[in-house]
Amino acid sequence: MGPTPKPGVLEITPYVGTRADPGVRLYQLSANESAIGPSPAARDAFRAAAAEMQFYPDGGTHILREAIGEVHGLNPDRIVCGNGSDELLTLLANAYLEPGDEVLFSAHAFLVYRIATLANSAIPVVVPEPELRVDVDALLARVTKKTRIVYIANPNNPTGTYLTGEELHRLHGELPPRVLLVIDSAYAEFVRRNDYESGIEMVSRFDNVAMTRTFSKAYGLAGLRVGWVFCPASVADVLNRVRGPYNVSVVAQAAAAAALRDHAHLEAAVAHNEIWRHWLANEIRKLGLAVDEGVANFVLIHFPKDGPHNARAADAYLLKHGVALRPVGAYGLPHCLRATVGLEDENRAAVAALAEFLKT
Repeated sequence: MGPTPKPGVLEITPYVGTRADPGVRLYQLSANESAIGPSPAARDAFRAAAAEMQFYPDGGTHILREAIGEVHGLNPDRIVCGNGSDELLTLLANAYLEPGDEVLFSAHAFLVYRIATLANSAIPVVVPEPELRVDVDALLARVTKKTRIVYIANPNNPTGTYLTGEELHRLHGELPPRVLLVIDSAYAEFVRRNDYESGIEMVSRFDNVAMTRTFSKAYGLAGLRVGWVFCPASVADVLNRVRGPYNVSVVAQAAAAAALRDHAHLEAAVAHNEIWRHWLANEIRKLGLAVDEGVANFVLIHFPKDGPHNARAADAYLLKHGVALRPVGAYGLPHCLRATVGLEDENRAAVAALAEFLKT
């Protein structure tokens, strides 16, 4: 008999990341990474910071928090940085959940919410998503005395749908003050809708709202693993007690701070995404497949549930022909694949491969 993990841990399905076939040149459109990559300023800052690798990083991430505060008009004291927003989403669960607590999230939400919940012996309460969109009323109907955290990805991955600011406020307004509303705004930079709210204004007003962000998407720093959370001072205090003392590396802090200040590069990334997300959705629809375009940097492709042209067969064919999309069966969508917006040649290769597959 060896050591036994705490309840919930063995219920976790390990997260599966990007895939590669060493024998094939792969167009990697499975991970929602930036199409155009990081800012030249971020690359320069990375190279300069590499000269300091023998030293521990600034444990308080002061330069990065100051940069975030400057760009977004926030109090740096209420910002905590982490090794990607995944770490911060998990730390919130580690800090606030006890065995038997309930955590609410929607049926097709980011897998980390379930993992963090079960890792803390808490109970995941999965709320159906009619029409692949978070249902505020359904969420509120499942709030109980045991509810401790509500996770909302806004926009959501992999559906690309979002809640309006009005809907977020209505959700929060009917939650008990003891419940922490965590708004995961990983794709906020891509959204160009007047009714969208990332969560910053809500965190500024309320004591039970936290908003997470990442540098892995629009800023093109996925390989460096940098994220941040804006939260009430009391929550920041808690997170600073439980996080690792040097959880963001020297080069990651420097590159992220530089990326934040390169507004032109960010706008170029968003503009590219707008053009090619529309193109991808339209071209794939011309092939006879249904596509949810959403507002982030990916599209969700629906395949027939039966027959030779199902999602599993499409995935196998595309991989064999050098295109990696993302199967989303683990998100409750086994008949779908998610396609990240890539560079022009990548997007065209994906559509061409899909067209050939549908002829088989």
